[in-house]
Amino acid sequence: MIPAHTLPPRTSAGFSPHARLLACLSMICLFFAIGCSPASAPPSGSELQNDVQAISLPSAIAAADSFLEREPIPITREISPRSAGGPRDFYSEGDYWWPDPNSPEGPYVRRDGETNPDNFVAHRRAMVDLSKAVAALVAAYEETGDERYADHAMEYLRTWFVDPETSMTPHLLYAQAIKGRVTGRGIGIIDTIHLIEVAKAVAVLRQKGYLQGGDQSAVVGWFEDYLNWMVTHPYGHDERDHGNNHSTWYAAQVAAFASLTGNQAQLDSTRTLFKRMIDRQMNDEGGFTDELGRTKPYIYSLFILEGYSVLAEYASTPKDDLWTYEGTHGSLRDGWAFMLPYIKDKSAWPYPPDVMHFDEVPIQSVGLLLAARAYDDPQMLQLWEDLDPTQRSAEIARNFPLRQPILWGEPG
Repeated sequence: MIPAHTLPPRTSAGFSPHARLLACLSMICLFFAIGCSPASAPPSGSELQNDVQAISLPSAIAAADSFLEREPIPITREISPRSAGGPRDFYSEGDYWWPDPNSPEGPYVRRDGETNPDNFVAHRRAMVDLSKAVAALVAAYEETGDERYADHAMEYLRTWFVDPETSMTPHLLYAQAIKGRVTGRGIGIIDTIHLIEVAKAVAVLRQKGYLQGGDQSAVVGWFEDYLNWMVTHPYGHDERDHGNNHSTWYAAQVAAFASLTGNQAQLDSTRTLFKRMIDRQMNDEGGFTDELGRTKPYIYSLFILEGYSVLAEYASTPKDDLWTYEGTHGSLRDGWAFMLPYIKDKSAWPYPPDVMHFDEVPIQSVGLLLAARAYDDPQMLQLWEDLDPTQRSAEIARNFPLRQPILWGEPG
């Protein structure tokens, strides 16, 4: 590993000659280790799903059983006195903003990559809890048919999206606030990436005939309202045009919620966003320049690939396959190829180590599984199987919002 202080200066293209050389060598190694390995027939769709079930079902059922013993946590349970909104309005604070040591009572100042532990995160944690619970319960229901799991998932869904006393209002006006600066920001929309797998679980409940009638109308209606807010409010426009992983995950959310609600026009729009973003964000080596320049380049590189994979999964069509789209600097497959050597051997990472949580990644992620399936790549699948899915901190849970591979057995 190259210490930060010994890295040569970056070129105008964003990479030092040393980093370029290492990236090229890694790609060559990957080519011979993976691309030129003896051909083996990729698993069929049913065989792959059987593999995923065998690996993921025990932990899904264990998680679902634990959630059967717990009650939903609504955002109304904790309210921050710093929030400009009401008790049903989601509120969070910018992660990397801290008190100014030169003016302790003044506006916060930014320290990139360093999370302030004193920020208000109760609503964010409650949403992660919702996502974990609903995804595990519905995965267990899908595989066992035991309606206890589906019934309890509905308790969570009613608490968050139906009950007039506890449900979240379908907007993010007060997310990622900064003390002394803003009451909310467009980049707060990234907080709701944890609703993507909730939407996926809702679609599974509907497909299996469990979610019907008024409950279906109310829950899906909430996602319709939130999607409409995302695509019409200036905060949504800011996030769409922000760049880096924020724009990618914005588009992934639009695609997921549009798929659930049947909004074909918005789903179609995300294909255009995919192509525009990957052309702007990815470099000729397959890396994402903005992420590599951060203080957590490794995690953010994995994070943006996860978002692109979700987006490709939802928005691809037989005539317009985003998995294979070749942009100005290459394809999403090139993006995965850039990172695969470092997922397999993190010690080869040619950039500075992340300032926090570097020892907690990589993990077994749904995005890698989706890519392995899309590319019919047994080596990628094997790498996914070899990784540990454990999310060992709240920060890693925040950056990897998809946790139940079983739910992703069918595209879209």
